[in-house]
Amino acid sequence: MTKNSFSVHCDQVRWVLVETSHAGNVGSTARALKTMGFEHLHLVRPRQDRMHEDAEAIALASGASDVLAKTIVTQSLSLSLQNCSVVLGLSSRDREFGPPALDWNSGLDLLLDAVSNQQSVAMVFGPERTGLENEDLAFCTHRVYLPANPDYPSLNLAQAIMVCAFGLRQALVQGHEHIPQTDPAELADPIAVAAMLEHWQAGLEAIGYLDPNHPKKLMPRLQSLFARAHLRKEEIDLLRGIAKQMILRK
Repeated sequence: MTKNSFSVHCDQVRWVLVETSHAGNVGSTARALKTMGFEHLHLVRPRQDRMHEDAEAIALASGASDVLAKTIVTQSLSLSLQNCSVVLGLSSRDREFGPPALDWNSGLDLLLDAVSNQQSVAMVFGPERTGLENEDLAFCTHRVYLPANPDYPSLNLAQAIMVCAFGLRQALVQGHEHIPQTDPAELADPIAVAAMLEHWQAGLEAIGYLDPNHPKKLMPRLQSLFARAHLRKEEIDLLRGIAKQMILRK
């Protein structure tokens, strides 16, 4: 792969940090990304205003101030994931619900399939202390875990990002022979899936199947079901059409 083609593919990758607590981790992340040739850093609901401009962040970036300067800050994870066909949420913690779990190599295959088809992708990392909450993981197409020591899988935030950035860089440089079963361009992005689920919730309430005062676990179960289905764009339209009819029958 040429330097220019590598740069094009790197431009399709977003690195998203959710509710980061320490400015130093933002600076260390910027340094890790620049070292591996990436630059698109997003901060979602950081615990400190203008965290990427903090003196500690700048010091630990150690020359990656250009990455910090281009950092995008949002209050909504969905805004940072717009138009991404593959979104990997990094978490070693098992969940009862949520997107399907993948090992790191399988996650890499998905990323490479998408970027080779000119699709944008994202990797999402949660707060330092707790990791990704279920509400944010629901926006991810898959949950990915790194092959760490099963007795102690915890990684520092910047360390985890460096491991992922290194692995993705190596895969992009070495090329990719995996043949995808589904063109990523045909898949619905997680924002469209989330909007469809909201539409379905309204429809299920309209026909009396879902009690908003006692929802139990119906919507998380549906979210998990649809995440495993890898819905296509036309299937989202079909499901929203069903939800519309449920609401009209109210």
